[in-house]
Amino acid sequence: MGRGRAKAKQTKVARELKYNSPNMDLDRLKADLGAGSARDDTADDPYSDDSYEYDYADEDEDTGRR
Repeated sequence: MGRGRAKAKQTKVARELKYNSPNMDLDRLKADLGAGSARDDTADDPYSDDSYEYDYADEDEDTGRR
């Protein structure tokens, strides 16, 4: 027993979250996530031009061997 106050508080918080949307700065969120910016992932990759790259197309599908 004695859980009534804790459960009432949880219910109150849950209702506030469900029905009251918090103020969000969507422009700042977009900037933080980097949305809309063209980004080249291979530019920072030191191994992007690796001539020893493994060729998965030559692999046998059944055994996993060449």
